[in-house]
Amino acid sequence: MKTTKSENTKRLIIEKTASVFNTKGYAGTSINDLMNATGLSKGCIYGNFENKDEIALNVFDHNFGKVTQHMKERILATENSIERLLVYPQTYKNYFRYSFLQAGCPILNTATEVDDTHPKLKERTQKALVFWKTSIENQIKRGIARKEIKEDTDPTEIAVIMISMIEGAFMQAKVNNHMTELKIAMSFLERLIKNLSI
Repeated sequence: MKTTKSENTKRLIIEKTASVFNTKGYAGTSINDLMNATGLSKGCIYGNFENKDEIALNVFDHNFGKVTQHMKERILATENSIERLLVYPQTYKNYFRYSFLQAGCPILNTATEVDDTHPKLKERTQKALVFWKTSIENQIKRGIARKEIKEDTDPTEIAVIMISMIEGAFMQAKVNNHMTELKIAMSFLERLIKNLSI
């Protein structure tokens, strides 16, 4: 299906401003930042989007979609449930290899900023977090059914621990500007996941 000029321009704006929003945050991103990133005029940007809110929502979907697509491809590349769960710590401890993670995790970056200031963006972040948690839970349930993961494993407990460790370690890596804590946490998480194996 052929895309229209407007659709192409919208996609360009989203792709070019994705790292800006993820790095500077919603409040810290100005119209000048958007103009510099896209090379477009203010009129052109707001001719395609109603306001900065609409751009931010689309950019969050874009950024989270990039992470989700990468994880999905890596997970589907293996059948074993433990190997599938290991995709998470393996990806995040090597986040610098992936352009879509270099500015930080979109969920973490957005959640810390829009807690009470941007209800729609907060709602988007909550849905993304639920999606991530459910995805991990489903992988664990699959592993139990396939007799690859211990039967007494609590899928929700493991999902919450995994997400908490990943986001907490990622935050420390970004704040401290080095990988030490992230590598420690992801190595621990890898051992935790391997210990779920029958």
